[in-house]
Amino acid sequence: MVEAHLVRASGIVTHRQRPETAKGTVFVTLEDDTGSINVNVWPAVAAAQRKSLLAARLLTVLGRWQREGAHLAAGKLIDHTELLGGLVSRSRDFR
Repeated sequence: MVEAHLVRASGIVTHRQRPETAKGTVFVTLEDDTGSINVNVWPAVAAAQRKSLLAARLLTVLGRWQREGAHLAAGKLIDHTELLGGLVSRSRDFR
């Protein structure tokens, strides 16, 4: 069995999706100067950290890789929006 290591990723939130078929999971896309990363936020994490999940424009995610690096499963969400200063950014949020 391969041990999953804790990973940290930060970036501008470009998309948030919560499809009805996902049973409460929220999918977030973060982007930085190296590219984008897909984050899965399971229902328990989404409920416990709702404010950071929905309000952050610059987000740091602590979690573990799923499916050999395809997606990051969120464990902790940290809103770093204040670090953007006057930069205007807005995510495309979908249901």
